[in-house]
Amino acid sequence: MTKILVLYYSSYGHVQSLAEAIAGGAREAGAEVTIGRVPETVPADVAEASGFSANDEHPVIESDSLVDYDGIIVGSPTRFGRLSSQMASFWDRTGGLWMKGALVGKVGASFTSTGSQHGGQETTQYSILSNLLHHGMTIVGLDYGFAGQMNSEEIVGGSPYGASTVAGDGSRTPHDIDLDGGRYLGAKVARTAAKLTA
Repeated sequence: MTKILVLYYSSYGHVQSLAEAIAGGAREAGAEVTIGRVPETVPADVAEASGFSANDEHPVIESDSLVDYDGIIVGSPTRFGRLSSQMASFWDRTGGLWMKGALVGKVGASFTSTGSQHGGQETTQYSILSNLLHHGMTIVGLDYGFAGQMNSEEIVGGSPYGASTVAGDGSRTPHDIDLDGGRYLGAKVARTAAKLTA
């Protein structure tokens, strides 16, 4: 069975919600799925004072375990148009895997959350995907087979570079279209990884 890791960092739960939708899509496509998170690097008192989500229901993933998966779908909120420092720190610790070519040929994808429609969704996804490309992974995007991302009547996420959502001031929850986009992406990664490992 194809093994997929949905790896995320989430401060306020928006990226976590997308992670769970993505995992659901991958499972529906027949994959064995693990949802994991990267370590929090913000001091505990600062995280608590800022109202950060603990995300305790998902285990912290160590970088060496990435080799155990056929596909890795990476999610991070935007930080000034790029991935969060927590996610960047995680990938900075994968140099040993890079040296061995341990992730070459695995399937990768991205997802994100921003505060506004033009708050850096695509640049954040590029910053995630550049890590995966340097590791030699095969990238899967959110193609226009998922037509929901073309909705111009409501505030929704989604781009050809991956699934996404708009959090606003943090009070917005992911739109159903965003969650559907996540499920679509998860299923596509699972199917692609199954074909490449067959």
